[in-house]
Amino acid sequence: MDMTFVAERGLVLLGCGKMGSAMLQGWLADGLPSASVWVQDPNPSDWVRQSGVHVNADLPQAPAVVLIAVKPQMMSDALPVLKEMGNGDTLFVSVAAGISIATYEDILGALTPIVRAMPNTPAAVGKGITAIVGNGPAGLTGLEAAEALLQAVGQVVRLERETQMDAVTGLSGSGPAYVFHMIECMAAAGEAQGLSPELAMALAKATVAGAGALAEQAEEAPEQLRVNVTSPNGTTQAGLDVLMDPAVGLPPLMIKTVGAAADRSRELANG
Repeated sequence: MDMTFVAERGLVLLGCGKMGSAMLQGWLADGLPSASVWVQDPNPSDWVRQSGVHVNADLPQAPAVVLIAVKPQMMSDALPVLKEMGNGDTLFVSVAAGISIATYEDILGALTPIVRAMPNTPAAVGKGITAIVGNGPAGLTGLEAAEALLQAVGQVVRLERETQMDAVTGLSGSGPAYVFHMIECMAAAGEAQGLSPELAMALAKATVAGAGALAEQAEEAPEQLRVNVTSPNGTTQAGLDVLMDPAVGLPPLMIKTVGAAADRSRELANG
């Protein structure tokens, strides 16, 4: 399944909030015709209404792909309307946190091709990373189709088993919010040292963005990059002595943070 096939048979977006809009923005920028997209959402944004896609219109009978992007709490109300598309060759791709493949199979039918995906919001600027795992009916073809679709908004990785999805949710799914908060905290710390709010925020944003780009492009591991910029007994070392404290520094805090998000993902899956 390529984007041409998706364009011909159509793509249905069930839910188009922040994540759905991020994905849609990436696909439209990548050349998917807006007329090939059907959005079902009770409160579509002005951007979605003005994007040229079909909004809350009659759906095609057998679209190529249905992307499920509603909040987990709304799933039981939203999915039954698509049940007649189940057990066919329509590929269902879910980006809803905490909802298992088995749940979809119960509602749509056990023969329904289903790929569960966990993207993140940098998809809106083509810098997302999405983890995917599929059921038996989806097979390799379904995974390749989902990967081709999701690569329009960033990197795609395949998981070995579905149980890994909760950890992915806690790390990369929720992770952008952790980084945004780190930017807030760095800027506030700069203010505390006498910088203006505007200057402190500009420095914090550029530092995090630049370090992230360097970490992604450099051949060295992040650990080595850290060592490279840390002179013995210098300023960076003084800061890292606080940040890397094994008892109260970033390492134990990050373990608790990702663990809490992953635990919540498991709770959602268990109802």
